[in-house]
Amino acid sequence: MYATPVETKSKKNRGPSAGPENRRAILAAAREVFAAEGFSAPLSAVARRAGVGQGSLYRHFPDRMALAVEIFDENITALQVFVERPETTLDDLLDRVIEQALASTALIDLVTADLHDPRAAHLSERLDVIVARLLAREQAAGRIGEHVSTADVILAVSMLAGMLARSDASDRPEVARRAWGLFHAAFTPR
Repeated sequence: MYATPVETKSKKNRGPSAGPENRRAILAAAREVFAAEGFSAPLSAVARRAGVGQGSLYRHFPDRMALAVEIFDENITALQVFVERPETTLDDLLDRVIEQALASTALIDLVTADLHDPRAAHLSERLDVIVARLLAREQAAGRIGEHVSTADVILAVSMLAGMLARSDASDRPEVARRAWGLFHAAFTPR
């Protein structure tokens, strides 16, 4: 009597052509896993959610910081595109930042855990350029006081992001609303 071979279904290795798709899947999975479980969630959970092996994850992102920086880069690119629309106001930008902070508090914690990591330095530079451009437009339109600087707006955004990261998830919308009221009062033309 001969045994009949059992067919096993294994994932076909598509090689390097799968790289861009795997990268996108890893980033999407990391957003979900970090939002749900915090930045200390195992990277194996990210790989599993993305449907890739851990080796693939580490080829694209050698550590947590590399993964977090890439996600923030994407967030800042989205903000840049959003701010380039002439109708976008500082209110709109802060609303968008609040949305991102509410969804990404774990990532904010991760990146702010080591502010001097050279891989994250360009993030603040990119944000400075975006805010400076929008602030100049808002001041020219008379919606924001001339006393407000780019550094003031960045400080307000950083304070808000940090506060949201430390707040219970259920309290975050109210914390954001209250902070936004304070910013409005401080930024109004005098």
